Amino acid sequence: MSLRRAVSRVFWRCSRWRLVTTRPPRDGAGILIGAPHTSNWDFVLMLAIAWEQDLPFRWLGKHTLFRGLAGPIMRGLGGIPVDRRDPSGLVAELVARVRGGERFYLVVTPEGTRRGDGWKSGFYRIARDVGWSVTLGYVDRTTMTTGLGPTVELTGDVRADMDVVRAFYADKFGFRPEHRTEPRLRGEDEPSSSDGTQEAP
Repeated sequence: MSLRRAVSRVFWRCSRWRLVTTRPPRDGAGILIGAPHTSNWDFVLMLAIAWEQDLPFRWLGKHTLFRGLAGPIMRGLGGIPVDRRDPSGLVAELVARVRGGERFYLVVTPEGTRRGDGWKSGFYRIARDVGWSVTLGYVDRTTMTTGLGPTVELTGDVRADMDVVRAFYADKFGFRPEHRTEPRLRGEDEPSSSDGTQEAP
């Protein structure tokens, strides 16, 4: 048993939260959605979930988190810095990593910074570009449960795919339920959005 998995099991024994999870496909790569993303505590829970499953993973974080001594720690935890003032090229960089042979689950929290503003669609574009499936991770304060739900194969029909996502998250309300955002991609009802948009994750 790895050190990370051992640490995570101690965490779940001591935590008030109950881990109710399924294992994602064993091919070692895909998108892992973290939602509803309503608190910084979500990161701790998703980290513990990934460690318990012994998954190779990366996550996207504000570039300011990687400054100074914190930088090596954040990168050691799987972080990839994102400068949101200039996000152009991020999706292309991630796709290049995958096509270059890296195998990992990319943890994405697609909710916008303004509540009620929908989800960013970068995760959808990445999944479609590299042929990845999307595993739905969740946090639900109302039942004090968290974990990984079903894995979805995207079809390119954005509205239909997001209907599946919405159905799963319909009864999940996050660490702070009042901050929950409806899983809806910006512009998903537009005919031209069938392949995702150019937004960053």
